[in-house]
Amino acid sequence: MNYNDRVIEEFRANGGVVANFGSSLVLLHTVGARTGEARVNPVLGIADGDGWLVIASAAGSTKHPSWYFNIVAQPEISIETPAGIVEVLAVDLEGDEWDAAWAAFVARSPAFGEYRTRSEGREFPIFRLTRR
Repeated sequence: MNYNDRVIEEFRANGGVVANFGSSLVLLHTVGARTGEARVNPVLGIADGDGWLVIASAAGSTKHPSWYFNIVAQPEISIETPAGIVEVLAVDLEGDEWDAAWAAFVARSPAFGEYRTRSEGREFPIFRLTRR
């Protein structure tokens, strides 16, 4: 079982609570852009009004995570929260909205600032997920 599988299992077994993350994760349910296969990825989700913000940081990798490409190809996705499955629309943030969301992620976890250094300056895509 890989790391993501263990996190997903723990999320589901503990009502959305995962060690080292608390209750701040959501599970993205996407469809592979190339394969068409169902995918599930745990990501940090910050509440944003009636929606969530998620960031494609890939723990500071120089490349976007695979789920980023899946969302770009099909922005109508589902997320799994402790309260259940929610159908959402993912919108890639830009400009002032991105700046505000980035500040929220860094405030939530200073590790994001470190990730930026490791990523060779890659700007991490941030999505607002709103109910549909």
